[in-house]
Amino acid sequence: MTVARLVLLACVLGTPAPLAAQGTETGDPMRAVRQLFDAMRAKDTVALRAVFHPEARLMGPGRDRDGNPIVRVTSVDEFVQAIGAARPYLDERIYDAEIRVDGDLATVWTSYDFYADSTFSHCGVDAFQLARVGTDWRIIQIADTRRREGCAGNE
Repeated sequence: MTVARLVLLACVLGTPAPLAAQGTETGDPMRAVRQLFDAMRAKDTVALRAVFHPEARLMGPGRDRDGNPIVRVTSVDEFVQAIGAARPYLDERIYDAEIRVDGDLATVWTSYDFYADSTFSHCGVDAFQLARVGTDWRIIQIADTRRREGCAGNE
């Protein structure tokens, strides 16, 4: 075997599996994410609250009235109440999810399109952080972006 082949073989064999694949034996963090969106669509506040860790928070960049960058912070209680009280059917459709797992910590980064009833509202990216609690994954934080341009659902 040539030196080049040995180096290539060592690189291939020495490269760890992608992080998403490494997490397969630890359960499925996407299950909690899917449960969140199923509960939103059903306006099931009990199921919605169950996917969150009690200390979880929701955050997202935005702009104040003067156009200055800010970060919006929402508690789980505020989020659950808003979903339960929403009049339209809420449908957040996710796609292109990337999952990373290391031990009891997982991150899910996914694009989404959001619909109120059947009307397109906005799109963006959801960034979930999850922690394993017992045998289940719980959402400990969500950060998201929101925009109306460049959205797959609005084309």
